[in-house]
Amino acid sequence: MLENLVRKNILALKPYSCARDEFKGREAHVFLDANESAYNTPYNRYPDPLQEALKKDLSQIKGVAPGKIFLGNGSDEAIDLVYRVFCEPGVDNVVAIEPTYGMYKVCADINNVEYRSVCLSADYAMSAEALLQACDEHTKVVWICSPNNPTGNDMDRRELQKLLLEFKGIVVVDEAYGDFSDLRPMRSFLDHFPRMIVLNTFSKAWASAGIRLGMAFASEEIIGLFNKVKYPYNVNLLTQEKARELLADMQKVERWVNEVRYERKHMIPCLMELPVVKKVYPSAANFLLVQVTDADAIYAYLVDRGIIVRNRNRVTLCQNALRITVGSKTENNELLGALRSYRR
Repeated sequence: MLENLVRKNILALKPYSCARDEFKGREAHVFLDANESAYNTPYNRYPDPLQEALKKDLSQIKGVAPGKIFLGNGSDEAIDLVYRVFCEPGVDNVVAIEPTYGMYKVCADINNVEYRSVCLSADYAMSAEALLQACDEHTKVVWICSPNNPTGNDMDRRELQKLLLEFKGIVVVDEAYGDFSDLRPMRSFLDHFPRMIVLNTFSKAWASAGIRLGMAFASEEIIGLFNKVKYPYNVNLLTQEKARELLADMQKVERWVNEVRYERKHMIPCLMELPVVKKVYPSAANFLLVQVTDADAIYAYLVDRGIIVRNRNRVTLCQNALRITVGSKTENNELLGALRSYRR
């Protein structure tokens, strides 16, 4: 049962009651309850704490019922909530693939939860058996990023299914880059795996990192726990308005995704032609992991040219690798031109 995974103090928690919760379902036009200003409508009012209108719009796009959607201040808020809801500090632990997104470990350290990493294979494949072997009776969560950051590849669905079936805790599948993949999104399988949480974000495919809006899809029970623990007005009105504007123009978002996928395909052979490039790893994301002759020197050279990539040289299994975001055609051509001019 899910209750056995949740921290006892969270189960007993009485959440903060928002002013707007108290009259929900009734008509009102004079608001003198929340000590708001009477001026500067609509920004004088606190935003909808549960973002109901936005979730209704998002539900149509994502194919997930509004009650199974959590919205937060970036995906990082949802990541932190996983620890705060399920992991007892100083007692429980989590397991994650390595290398992967660094915030899983940062949030573990902040919440005083042991973080156990399990290395991917040389070709960045995950082993469900290896992950399961790293678990014990205090393992509450397993983190899987797919497509993975910084490697760019999708995790094998057979291995992921094995993990979901055999692990008795929470499995978080982070699909921040899933919109660039050919695989069916894992949120489509929520009903099959009631202890799965799927993350997504407006930062990548939706080209809106600046509005800080992350998504979590899970059972209504899990979403209810997130809503119980989150800060009351965690998503501001401007963010909610901008997100609804984006949702109303899906053709534009789809065009952005297709352009990134086209440029990604074009970039691979162009990079492989360069003497400084040793390998370009397969990617289902909006970036490429590229092994080069000397990552530190090439990174510094690009910085001097005003071109910023991510140096992953010191990340496990990523020796001499640069993570290069797929930009616009102009940006990509400038990068390629700079690398062609590089001399050791």
